[in-house]
Amino acid sequence: MGSARGPFRIVFICTGNICRSPAAENIFREHARRAGMLPDLAIDSAGTGGWHEGEGPDPRSVHALRGAGYAAEGTARGLRDGDFLGHDLFVCMDRSHVRDVVARGAPRDRVVLMRDFDPARGHDEVPDPYYGGDEGFAEMIAMLEASMDGLLGRVREEIARKRGGA
Repeated sequence: MGSARGPFRIVFICTGNICRSPAAENIFREHARRAGMLPDLAIDSAGTGGWHEGEGPDPRSVHALRGAGYAAEGTARGLRDGDFLGHDLFVCMDRSHVRDVVARGAPRDRVVLMRDFDPARGHDEVPDPYYGGDEGFAEMIAMLEASMDGLLGRVREEIARKRGGA
């Protein structure tokens, strides 16, 4: 992990970094702001591939985020070698992302599935809405929101441990 005084670095991971991971990044940033945790965090997102490098979020994701009251910011990028050393927590949208991130060098104990933090989840992945309609993006937002309290709790614990408080 980073230094005891540095921010806790969290990165959200999906395939192309235009739908799920930028939505998770924006939703988490807002929930962290409401919880007063934003100053302690460095929040980012990335894709397992760089197909959309430099693009903004998918317009359907932007529409769903704004409709739910969130910002819709971000620029797509692929994971870089430095990400594996510089981040404290890798939050993946599905199991294929977990496999890829671990295979590329992230410590397994720092790689989690987003839905692991939703106590009422019916399954453990956030489905990719890219090839579907608007309803898939609304469902994605609901799944991400349902995971936020649990994820914030995990991050609080990690920050306390990082600072020697746990």
